[in-house]
Amino acid sequence: MSNLINGKELAQKIRNGLKDKVVEIKNKGINPKLAVIMVGEDKASKVYVKNKSKACEEIGIDFEEFLLDENTTMEELLGLIEELNSREDVHGILLQSPIPNHLDINKAFNAINYKKDVDGFNPVNVGKLSIGQDCFISCTPFGVIRMLEEYNIPIEGKNAVIIGRSNIVGKPLIQCMLKKNATVTVCHSRTQNIEQITKQADILIVAIGKAKFVTEDMVKEGAVVIDVGINRNDDGKLVGDVDFENVEKKASYITPVPGGVGPMTIAMLMTNVVKAAENFMNENE
Repeated sequence: MSNLINGKELAQKIRNGLKDKVVEIKNKGINPKLAVIMVGEDKASKVYVKNKSKACEEIGIDFEEFLLDENTTMEELLGLIEELNSREDVHGILLQSPIPNHLDINKAFNAINYKKDVDGFNPVNVGKLSIGQDCFISCTPFGVIRMLEEYNIPIEGKNAVIIGRSNIVGKPLIQCMLKKNATVTVCHSRTQNIEQITKQADILIVAIGKAKFVTEDMVKEGAVVIDVGINRNDDGKLVGDVDFENVEKKASYITPVPGGVGPMTIAMLMTNVVKAAENFMNENE
């Protein structure tokens, strides 16, 4: 039986620590604030935005929501981002994805001031991450690293295999793991003989978006398994990208779904917002 990495518990611990930091910042006359932009009526996005709003409320971060119509033009979206960039009371800006197909999300991420880019998607932050400079790290990879650190799981010199190469999870994770001196291999939809590669992993991170994709025979005995996936099965139950019940028997550590990486993503977003407010405070002292 493996040890469970309890993301829910750890996320709460992080949020509790942030409350004290927020009080300190407010005592210096600055109210940390997150602005969230949502375009259209995506149901999952509404849930995520609500969860972010709740987390802000709990920690003491001000929250402002901008709900834009499905038919919003690129010009209007960029205009709003520009306005938020210039507002001194807004420290973090988040554009909730997905956005409607007629809008260019990369252009929008590009427009967000990198100092307020608490999602870590502006090319400046992506570039800084790749050369090891201080920056905002995309929240899910940031959460994964924080979990490994918190559970004292050695990363240096270990074989880390990441399944998935998305801009949101896979690619930033490569940089995060390299910075921690892991030997990193990335697998994706075109990878051949994937189980031969995953079986070499001391740390296996799965972010491919396929329910129960990783089975017991793909995992080395004693590996650490981090499941980033969130899928709904035929019964509407949330399941990860890993066949948890069977892989758990082999892994030394494993994250559950739900209650693993998910809560950590929001906790790290809150961490980034507080950092953005602190940066603003330090620049204006």
